[in-house]
Amino acid sequence: MNRLFLPDEAATLKAGAALARACGGRGLICLSGDLGAGKTTLSRGLIQGLGHVGAVKSPTYTLVEPYALPAADVFHYDLYRLGDPEELEYLGLRDHLDGQSLCLIEWPERGASYLPAPDLSLYLKILPQGRELLWEAFTAGGETLAAALAALGH
Repeated sequence: MNRLFLPDEAATLKAGAALARACGGRGLICLSGDLGAGKTTLSRGLIQGLGHVGAVKSPTYTLVEPYALPAADVFHYDLYRLGDPEELEYLGLRDHLDGQSLCLIEWPERGASYLPAPDLSLYLKILPQGRELLWEAFTAGGETLAAALAALGH
């Protein structure tokens, strides 16, 4: 697994922006980590990196926040409050995994039996002096995203 130290919020936003430049507004990225680890902050950097102007809120209560952007349609999921993975069917996840949009899924383990393998799996870990971002790619598109993150560490 690859690693990148993120000392602060700005570094986390920068990692999200790097993913935005590399993804072309397409794919499936899963974000895991404890509460407060920075999943939504990284998602905000990515969504704003694709052209969204304004706030990016955690979809904890709505479960999904859609963003119709010039570069892409982005669907930001937070499965923390998901009662059953089958609920994803009612949220339109299958339709959003059409290869023409970007799906960001926080707490993917809550929908694991329903979700396909992601292009990139991210794990954010809280450290005493910041965060550590770990990642693993599962597709060719995921490898492109992984390379963009690796470049930040050099």
